[in-house]
Amino acid sequence: MESEDEPQHSQQHPPKKSAKQNNALPLWGNESTMNLNPLILANIQGSSYFKVSLFKLKTYHEVVDEIYYQVKHLEPWERGSRKTSGQTGMCGGVRGVGAGGIVSTAFCLLYKLYTLRLTRKQVNGLLTHTDSPYIRALGFMYLRFTQPPTDLYDWYEPYLLDEEEIDVKAGGGQTMTIGQMIRQWLTKLEWFTTLFPRIPVPIQKQNVAKLEQFARENNITFPDPASSDRYNKANAQRYERPSASGSSRDDYGELSRGTYSGHCDRDREPSRTASRYDRDDDLRRERERDRDRGRRDRDRDYDRGGRDRYREKPRSRSRERERDRHRDRDRDYDRRHR
Repeated sequence: MESEDEPQHSQQHPPKKSAKQNNALPLWGNESTMNLNPLILANIQGSSYFKVSLFKLKTYHEVVDEIYYQVKHLEPWERGSRKTSGQTGMCGGVRGVGAGGIVSTAFCLLYKLYTLRLTRKQVNGLLTHTDSPYIRALGFMYLRFTQPPTDLYDWYEPYLLDEEEIDVKAGGGQTMTIGQMIRQWLTKLEWFTTLFPRIPVPIQKQNVAKLEQFARENNITFPDPASSDRYNKANAQRYERPSASGSSRDDYGELSRGTYSGHCDRDREPSRTASRYDRDDDLRRERERDRDRGRRDRDRDYDRGGRDRYREKPRSRSRERERDRHRDRDRDYDRRHR
């Protein structure tokens, strides 16, 4: 009887996983691209910063130190490096035609973290790091790109009320808390000019319901995302410099092959709004009016100059005498034949 019970006992209690197996963090989605947009990934892999500077970093701690010293914002492109205005159709920033950009330091380091295949312990080390909010933010972004949508809320829940502030916009001007940022990532796909991996609608509804339940249990009210966006845009206007060109809301950019010069964060050109379009139309119409006015002035000056030249043309005395002689001869001829 004991020999018959032994197999049943072994089936009821499978062998436990080792600590190393529990520490492993499986990846979700496309493991070759990290679920990044293909052209953003191509810009990362083609940038000299990633191929030269980050290639030298071999350990997790070295990459964390690089994040601490280099990352200043969380946009996918450096400010001012995207030139997609005036392009339409197939060339409207879709195929990378004339739409080159310098991929940001943050996204280069995010992909560098992905190449290290972080463990659960390392990801938790990023989320709780005390030296820089950008180290924490890249940890949350790493989870957003590499983990199943069903697991995101469980990862983010302990930090939904985190009050540490971070400026996410290139050039500054869009400050939010860590809690606001990850709540936005749970409910929205858009992040500046790129998209996070899609969350299925049923899971999205579950996340919204969980956030509402979390707010009720903690007696708080999460701000409306629309009002938060309006505040951030108004706050960002203080830092934006006027420019004739804007950036389109797409994920695409031409490969950046420029030489590496420290890869310092460059100012990103502010996104164009409806008022910017109106202002550009006014400037264009004003230039056309100035061009037409200048053309009319040139034509008038040319005509006036021609008349003046004709008036000021000197008369020859011999020609005047000859003309008088012919006039007298005609007069005498008329008298004789009357």
